[in-house]
Amino acid sequence: MLEIPAPKLMHSPAPTFWRRLAPLAALLLSLVGAAGAANTMDRIDLPQARFSTGDNMAWREPDFDDSGWKLLNTTQAYEGQGYEGYDGYSWYRIHVVIPSALKLSTDWPERLRVYLSAIDDADETYLNGVRIGATGRMPSDPLGYETRWDSPRDYAVDLRSGLVRWDRDNVIAVRVYDGGGGGGFYKDMPYLAMPHRVDGLQLDAGQARYHFLADGRVQARLDLRNNYPVLQRGVLQTEVFDLVSGRVLESGKRSITIAAEKSLDLQWIWPARPGIQVRYRFVDARSGRIATATHDLPYRLTPPDAPTPALHGAQLLGMRPGTPLHYRIAATGRLPLHFSAQGLPEGLKLNPLSGVISGTTPAAGSYKVQLQVRNALGSTKRVWTLVAGEQLALTPPMGWNSWNAYGLNVTDELVRKAAQFLIDKGLAAKGWNSVNIDDGWEAPERRADGEMMGNARFPDMKALGDFLHERGLHFGIYSSPGATTCGGYLGSLGHEFQDAASYARWGVDYLKYDLCSYAANMSKTPTLDEHRKPYQLMGEAISRQPRSMVYSLCQYGEQQVWTWGASVGGVAWRMTGDIADNWNSVLETGFSQAPHTRFVAPGRWNDPDMLVVGQLGWGDKLRPSRLTPDEQYSHISLWSLLAAPLLLGNDLPNLDEFTLSLLTNHEVIAINQDALGKAAQRVLNQDDWQVWVKELEGGAKAVGIFNMGSSFRSTRIESNRMGLENRFQLRDAWRQKDLGLQSKHISVNLPAHGVMLFVVK
Repeated sequence: MLEIPAPKLMHSPAPTFWRRLAPLAALLLSLVGAAGAANTMDRIDLPQARFSTGDNMAWREPDFDDSGWKLLNTTQAYEGQGYEGYDGYSWYRIHVVIPSALKLSTDWPERLRVYLSAIDDADETYLNGVRIGATGRMPSDPLGYETRWDSPRDYAVDLRSGLVRWDRDNVIAVRVYDGGGGGGFYKDMPYLAMPHRVDGLQLDAGQARYHFLADGRVQARLDLRNNYPVLQRGVLQTEVFDLVSGRVLESGKRSITIAAEKSLDLQWIWPARPGIQVRYRFVDARSGRIATATHDLPYRLTPPDAPTPALHGAQLLGMRPGTPLHYRIAATGRLPLHFSAQGLPEGLKLNPLSGVISGTTPAAGSYKVQLQVRNALGSTKRVWTLVAGEQLALTPPMGWNSWNAYGLNVTDELVRKAAQFLIDKGLAAKGWNSVNIDDGWEAPERRADGEMMGNARFPDMKALGDFLHERGLHFGIYSSPGATTCGGYLGSLGHEFQDAASYARWGVDYLKYDLCSYAANMSKTPTLDEHRKPYQLMGEAISRQPRSMVYSLCQYGEQQVWTWGASVGGVAWRMTGDIADNWNSVLETGFSQAPHTRFVAPGRWNDPDMLVVGQLGWGDKLRPSRLTPDEQYSHISLWSLLAAPLLLGNDLPNLDEFTLSLLTNHEVIAINQDALGKAAQRVLNQDDWQVWVKELEGGAKAVGIFNMGSSFRSTRIESNRMGLENRFQLRDAWRQKDLGLQSKHISVNLPAHGVMLFVVK
């Protein structure tokens, strides 16, 4: 299910009755000094809090004497305010007088909103000694510690409970556990506010489901949710706007009544093409307040696969001689398919029904194998090259990682389901062949002999590896050179060779090694040698194992890792911090790679982090990506041009039609998996336009033209700016459509943050 960005609710002025009381409310609010000077009629900012390290549940009580605590700002992490290097438990206490006049700012005075921005890493929040919310899990939790450092803390207090002390001092006590990083409050301003009744109406497209029709339109079903225990009644107006022509294509209105905490299923059929936007406007029948939302409709560019057989995926595979090999041939066509291979080296065998090649990698050398797939409609052949040597990942790794969907709540069952969905949904048929467990699989302690084990959610790691290999999929795992991982689980510090041997026994093919707590073993300003040391150690450990393990370094681009990552055995290295599903994050992680693309080569991949499309949640409630459809096309296009690892992070069992089409375009994937192994160069960055050009094997080029602006726009790019001849053949990779012979330039008309991706010959 696709989500366009969650709407910002905007409200009309309060009804006349409340406006008449506004002067009195303003006077009362002006008398409130404990919460800060930025208070308004309907909001009380909380810019400061008293702070102490340590942990004592008595600190939640309103009458506790905190006069000796230090006063900190609530928009900056505590480590930047005199507590540098501190990890563990701490408490904030915010004293605030909440005036009863605040109730006059709303038409529904039954809830108090307590917005605490974001907290690093987990919190429990109390109002006057009573818990009102929690995000993440403390180490003492039976389910184990869970960091939720980037999740918004947005809690609600039922005013009927009598918990709020009107016109008197109230204490908001926040218990924090920080497993690493800045610690505590760190983002935008916390505040108190009174929601309006209309705020309970959930207009965001996370409640929408889309089905593409054969006539090129899309059927949209919106589950309009009333989150409040109060009746919602009003008029919902819809307007379908074409950003290309600037015209309203259609409009309508309907009366809406939704019972308390219920939902209403609404359906429409709308055009499905770039630039179609739906604008909602709900007018509350009682108060006249208005809620609005704007959604960019999804559109599908990838054509359906032909029923005739076709072979896809990388044409190269690098493996160490004498190591186990499990490889699934990527192919599409009407089932059943039958596979065969000519020139398969001794020691390898092919299952003709599943297309899985397995066995032992032969002696060093390059082996050309002619693969064939056939069905009742025909057959096709292609040469696939197995390179037996020390260089792995000759094309960028492709697969799925558990983190962006399940966070620390990943389980053996979820991983197996994800693997099966890669096959059942046709993703494995396009080359998505690795299944990687991120943080959260580790046991709470090692065995007596020091061996690492899986926790209760992963009872048999070898059995899981066997399950994946039987299906021709690769098995990925996660650890840290520190004592603990980012999620607070056991790391590999002091057990590097022992852990590498365990991974080999389990059948691990891919290791993501995340710096995390190892930073505590480094100086305040770490040197290059300090960064290299732990990665060199694990690189040596896995190189001694009788397996081909792809080694992915995750230390966020420190000390220009792209210049030395390969020297410690790495084949991919993270270039930045973690990606998030918003355009600014794509800019910071993806488009920032321009200065570094020249370092990319086969077996040496710059990694701007995982893909943020589809259903995401990071272990919390799953929701659709907040990137617009156009931004998602740009996201996938750029990662393909960058020759970046393509690692899905979404919940595969809830894969929607739009995301599936986004991830199964074999021509776009072929740009990423091109055997030449070069990353695109940015050749133009001007007037909010960017052009990236990637050399491909055989002399062709891939060209991505990105509209970085905020509106639908046109431009013409001269061929010499892209290193092209004056006359060239052009193909639209997303639409898989030849555009014919072009002369001297390429013209495009693109939506905001949109892309055109071409192959030029």
